[in-house]
Amino acid sequence: MDFTKYLNNRSNLVERALDKMLPGKEEYPSIVNQAMRYSVFAGGKRVRPVLAIMAAEALGFKAGRVMPAACALELVHTYSLIHDDLPCMDDDDFRRGKPTNHKVFGENMAVLCGDGLLTFAFELVAKNAELKGVIPGNVVRVVKIIAEGAGTRGMVGGQIVDIISENKRVGGPVLQYIHTHKTGALIRASILTGAVLCNADEKSLRALRVYGEHLGLIFQIVDDILNVVGDEKILGKAVGSDKKRKKVTYPSLFGIKQSREEVELLCEKAKAAVKPFGKKAEALLALVDYLKERDS
Repeated sequence: MDFTKYLNNRSNLVERALDKMLPGKEEYPSIVNQAMRYSVFAGGKRVRPVLAIMAAEALGFKAGRVMPAACALELVHTYSLIHDDLPCMDDDDFRRGKPTNHKVFGENMAVLCGDGLLTFAFELVAKNAELKGVIPGNVVRVVKIIAEGAGTRGMVGGQIVDIISENKRVGGPVLQYIHTHKTGALIRASILTGAVLCNADEKSLRALRVYGEHLGLIFQIVDDILNVVGDEKILGKAVGSDKKRKKVTYPSLFGIKQSREEVELLCEKAKAAVKPFGKKAEALLALVDYLKERDS
């Protein structure tokens, strides 16, 4: 398949839905709506919402079935980036080649903007229950899945351990925890969201969960590698920041060569997990290669 074309098509579906669902720029208080839209539409591949769509398609459903929840996942991801860039966190001035939210709107508004996106995300998840054929009980399950993936048992927990591990000698188990929670948890939650909303049986859920876990590690290890050898112009953010902050990463513990070998192994495992879906897993398989080869 032409995966770039596929990804652009599904990303465009998400873009249009986000534009329709988010409050308008002029809605009062307009400043926070402008700030939310600034970061949501600052670029990005929409990997998390597209993952929810891919799960739906692998189970024989169309994107519309999961679109409100898919958009919610992108809002959760965007809020995390806004807060991640704050001076009290990573103190980054650029994200995707553009000034970070707090550089444009101020720190106080950036915090509130992130809060607004996270809260609005769960309003969108609730809207998925209004769609024909969606089982309300499955929407409740998705609320739990996303909350766990985003909270202290997931993304926030990974960020916490990442922060407290700076300037310390830590080993592989701590690094594994950081990566499986800081990045992997929301990626896993994304694919499970699509699966649950489309009535996946337990066998399918297990397969997609394993796929999501491996995919999350692939994404983060490649991110670690790019922070060492990537091109700043392509990445749209600084290279070498992990080393500067003395963050624990795969390259810092194992080197570039072994990190790339780990990515290859994880790719094989991710593909094996969704093999039972046959032709319906074509996009899921292509995404593995796409993330492995990404340069931004």
